[in-house]
Amino acid sequence: MEYRRLGASGLKVPILSFGTGTFGGGTEFFKAWGSSDVAEATRLVDICLDAGVNMFDTADIYSQGQSEEILGAAIKGRRDKTIISTKGTFRMGGDAAGPNSVGSSRFHLTNAIHASLKRLGTDYIDLYQLHGFDAMTPIEEVLGTLDDFVRAGKIRYIGCSNFSGWHLMKSLAHSDKHGLARYVAHQAYYSLIGRDYEWELMPLALDQGVGCVVWSPLGWGRLTGKIRRGSPLPADSRLNSKIVVDNGPQPDQEYLYTVVDALEAVAKEVGKTVPQVAINWLVQRPTVSNIILGARNEKQLRDNLGSVGWNLTPAQVASLDAASERIPAYPYWHQRGFQERNPKPV
Repeated sequence: MEYRRLGASGLKVPILSFGTGTFGGGTEFFKAWGSSDVAEATRLVDICLDAGVNMFDTADIYSQGQSEEILGAAIKGRRDKTIISTKGTFRMGGDAAGPNSVGSSRFHLTNAIHASLKRLGTDYIDLYQLHGFDAMTPIEEVLGTLDDFVRAGKIRYIGCSNFSGWHLMKSLAHSDKHGLARYVAHQAYYSLIGRDYEWELMPLALDQGVGCVVWSPLGWGRLTGKIRRGSPLPADSRLNSKIVVDNGPQPDQEYLYTVVDALEAVAKEVGKTVPQVAINWLVQRPTVSNIILGARNEKQLRDNLGSVGWNLTPAQVASLDAASERIPAYPYWHQRGFQERNPKPV
């Protein structure tokens, strides 16, 4: 298994990690993703560790804490062999839990981190990420709280998820100015049918040394190789769930089929599956430190693990780039046009 630095930090992480949103299935949304119990989760963790995948990603809201609890049970007795990343910020316990059960305030983060530590059965978290940006809480309060936990040894590295460019850059600038712990990772949606990350967040990550931890590399379950033009959705697809579809990316269907056609052509050339090719394309992208794999069972996991240990050729990458290219939003289309009209001197 290839290991890469997580951004500009000294932490080495495997290029693949295992996402445990499929553990528990305690809510309607997450039941559509999977419902692994402790026994199945332990088996999946065993397979990952045997393959050199020792990083496991979770979040407090995944099945309202069940994912963290099951992961904690699955790694019991081998915590020292694992890298654990979890997330907080989103609401826990529903509206009845009160107004302070959501966000990145000192109050909520303190409660959330202690609760995650308890559910995971550990006294430290390797990578703690804010699940989203809280515009209501001052950045000074957020980063001061996270820095306190880093200094206390309860968190080793901090990251964020689903931030915009200005959210992330403002946070990094504040950390630099005041000598606080700095975000070393940005967990972001990035796939062959979701390349918005490249427009602003990738250049920022290159400039500032922030590693991309990719979530949903198969485009919210659309690049599994089972979704094709003119064919119905497979019965076991999570996309049969309206709540899953409504809460995820909304790619144009014809665009999706164009990308899938290109993936299938490359997959035939290299003798790999469509999802393996889709993930391998991401492996070769700038700033990508880690790609989170999802799997509801052993078969899916083993197939996804086959995404690494080989590389697409430059020509194959170019064909996938062309099929998945979209005109970027303003001002990025204007910047791209300027760069094309004014190339760097050779």
